[in-house]
Amino acid sequence: MTTSRTPQPLPEGRCDASPTYLQQENDQLRHAVASHATVDQAIGVLIAVHRIAPAAGFEVLREVSQQTNIKLHSVAQTVIGWALGEPLPQRVGKELDAAVHRRSRRGDDSGHAG
Repeated sequence: MTTSRTPQPLPEGRCDASPTYLQQENDQLRHAVASHATVDQAIGVLIAVHRIAPAAGFEVLREVSQQTNIKLHSVAQTVIGWALGEPLPQRVGKELDAAVHRRSRRGDDSGHAG
């Protein structure tokens, strides 16, 4: 076993470790973390307002995103804005109500089993 460290090659497809590449990757990671925090906050709004489980809250946001063709983090920002008093766009509101209703019925159905 040797104690010297030889530089390891970059993973396949990553041949550019320039400062520019690293800065771009860092920026992408920062954006992902911020987007995740926004989604988590919107899930919290749905939990508080509609009394649904966190997993159901995420599914509601995902369904609204898919049905409206709006990116998930943008839907999440809209939900947070609504919680802060901003108007909810009609199309988003309609899809949000439908998705929450579907999730609420599923929760009621499983709660009455047994």
